[in-house]
Amino acid sequence: MKIVVIGNGMVGYKFCEKLTAKAQPGQFEIVVFGEETRPAYDRVHLSEYFAGKTADDLTMAGLDWYAEKNIRLYLGDPISYIDRDNKTVRSHHGINESYDYLILATGSAAFVPPIPGVEKEGVFIYRTIEDLELMTAYAKKAKVGAVIGGGLLGLEAAKAMIDLGVTNTHVIEFAPRLMPRQIDEAGSNILKTKLESLGLSIHTSKNTSEILGDQFITGMQFTDDTKLDVDMLVISAGIKPRDELAKLAGLETGHRGGIVVNDKLGTADPFIFAIGECALHNGMIYGLVAPGYEMAEVVATNLMGGDKSFTGFDMSTKLKLIGVDVASFGDPFVAASEGKTIVLEDSMKGIYKRINVSPDGKYLLGGILIGDAEAYNMLLQTTKNKVVLPPNPEDVILGARGGSGNEGGAGVLSLPDDALICSCESVSKGDICGAVCDGNETMDAIKKCTKAGTGCGGCVPMVKDLITHTLKSQGKYVRNVICEHFNYSRQELYDLVKVHKLMTFDEVLDKLGTGDGCELCKPPVASILASLWNEMILAKGNDTAQDSNDRFLANIQKGGTYSVVPRIPGGEITPEKLIVIGEVAKKYNLYTKITGGQRIDLFGAHVNDLPAIWSELIAAGFESGHAYGKALRTVKSCVGSTWCRFGLHDSVSFAIRIEERYRGLRAPHKLKSAVSGCIRECAEAQSKDFGIIATEKGWNLYVCGNGGSKPQHALLLATDLDSETCIKYIDRFLMFYIKTADPLTRTATWLNKMEGGIDYLRNVVVNDSLGIGEQLEAEMQTLVDNYKCEWKEAVENPEIRKRFTHFVNAPEAKDPSIQFEPMREQKKAKEWK
Repeated sequence: MKIVVIGNGMVGYKFCEKLTAKAQPGQFEIVVFGEETRPAYDRVHLSEYFAGKTADDLTMAGLDWYAEKNIRLYLGDPISYIDRDNKTVRSHHGINESYDYLILATGSAAFVPPIPGVEKEGVFIYRTIEDLELMTAYAKKAKVGAVIGGGLLGLEAAKAMIDLGVTNTHVIEFAPRLMPRQIDEAGSNILKTKLESLGLSIHTSKNTSEILGDQFITGMQFTDDTKLDVDMLVISAGIKPRDELAKLAGLETGHRGGIVVNDKLGTADPFIFAIGECALHNGMIYGLVAPGYEMAEVVATNLMGGDKSFTGFDMSTKLKLIGVDVASFGDPFVAASEGKTIVLEDSMKGIYKRINVSPDGKYLLGGILIGDAEAYNMLLQTTKNKVVLPPNPEDVILGARGGSGNEGGAGVLSLPDDALICSCESVSKGDICGAVCDGNETMDAIKKCTKAGTGCGGCVPMVKDLITHTLKSQGKYVRNVICEHFNYSRQELYDLVKVHKLMTFDEVLDKLGTGDGCELCKPPVASILASLWNEMILAKGNDTAQDSNDRFLANIQKGGTYSVVPRIPGGEITPEKLIVIGEVAKKYNLYTKITGGQRIDLFGAHVNDLPAIWSELIAAGFESGHAYGKALRTVKSCVGSTWCRFGLHDSVSFAIRIEERYRGLRAPHKLKSAVSGCIRECAEAQSKDFGIIATEKGWNLYVCGNGGSKPQHALLLATDLDSETCIKYIDRFLMFYIKTADPLTRTATWLNKMEGGIDYLRNVVVNDSLGIGEQLEAEMQTLVDNYKCEWKEAVENPEIRKRFTHFVNAPEAKDPSIQFEPMREQKKAKEWK
């Protein structure tokens, strides 16, 4: 049987992959015609091209794959004519091929509104790798950009503009809100605010009437008589099905485009099928890749003699738009008569969650997530599989209140075996659990075996949970080993390094590992060494294994310069020290900024100036603030009872004591703390890894909070503590975290994954249920006693100081490629071209 496929996009490729996987060798002769000059590539992750991925990285399969599968592939040669009577096709280059069955996978094209001036230079569409290459070349001379379209594709294009360095970018949307098909007005407002905070300018209810300029675009004219000066424009206003070939062949198409197909994806011609974005099924064009893959599966199954139908597809979707999570699932806009709505809106953190439940409160009908979409997979499965909601339905977005943590992933086990975990590849929970039982016990093995997680990747966390729980149900001990060179978890490795008193990465590798090590094991091993022995990070070469910023005890910044952040415990600083910071900044021409952690950051230092800068700061009594390390950063404080009339205790003095005790403490991730003098919480202690709030009787200790992209409130560990007891509990908490957390895991995530949650942690730290309290305190005291300022050590050690040069043969010379430009009486790094 001879199959001709017209189109070599993602869906056309997926059809070939599915058919060849089902068929016996030689059962089908497959011929593919592609319009583009390169094999099928991943359009879903097209924007990653600007983040460093190459065209080869995005390619779904190389030419060798087609050869291996005996598929004849013609690239850069689209089909120009279909002869249905003789069942042949003719290509643009004159190639004629007969067929038994013809598969139309012609996809879609970018919809370009009929605006006068769209032909001008500087106007682009966002569709192919060639489009991206043209945009990259033009963006080098663009200062102000715009994108027509505030939907999924438009916001992806806006991200592309920012990645290209056109940071002054405007989004123009005709509808009154962003993403009108996916989210409601309240969610759109939250998204708009988040995107504006990242530098985008959002214009809704705007209709472009003309693109201004002669040969090149210079601006945009709108129907409300306003103008916008821009010198680069990307049009991403939607798609239109590529159905022109089908129309020419006399096949039925929809009045708004699309090749009409039945439930078997067959057209009016029994020998021609249409799949993907060109197919119109029940009046619907599916613009996502997962429905296209399901269509490919249906046609491949039926060609093999099976019986499968396409009955529609859930259009739930989750994506990250310019760093902001956005998701919608089920019915996001349920009518008031058909269900009830529960909404969580946090405008401070930019989080919006809406769930729609059935009138009786038992079932989830759909919802919207903005700013935090971590629960998306579980909510989607709850909706699809009609899982009964808890007695308080709001728990699914707020979390169960009561202080106990739930075992991660337990909800996945409640799903039926036929629950679709990976929509892109139609992989069910039963498929994944069965593959694990057959010996596929890693994520990579599951991907190879079932294809789950190889599409958009949104299901990967849930697949990992299923792997873990399936192995546990078999009585297998699940070990989260670091990498192939160390057959140990971080916790096991920590204990072994301590027992054997190993001091360097090479010693650890020789004694406990195999091979030469890799980028996965070097950072956690170096972190373990730093946490155990608290030695000067540059002394034994551990810096190169741990983190690039540790190599120069400073954070490398945009433009190639470094920042210097001296420690200012509790934010308290004398006028004399302020003067020294000002003098140093002036002498070395540094940009200065007060940070959110109550310190002063000095930017723009050349690498060979760092020791000299540190020397002057050290002489004035400063020391390293460890802004570059996975270590304690700051202990923020309010002024407390010293000055504030509401203050209950001296929060500044206690913050200084806390910071000076834990300064330089290396951990699996950075640590932040704060001390507030009363419940008004001016120091924001409940958003820190450990926070302390004054009470009438002493101090309340909160743990495992964090800000950042996924903020989480800290939880109350103990109340009304005296200062000594509070420090004792912090000692235990931090050492227990250092000993048991996985690499690069913040305390909030560590607690979220801990069986028993805050109740278990409280038992360990406060009640000493494991009997290791004194041991943890002693280990912390050893680290405290071993503390030395890394800047001071580097300045006083001639061998270490030698590394702070840009040119080995000219140690005084500065990097000539570093350039600055003025900004508000200071300077900033010149934009990269």
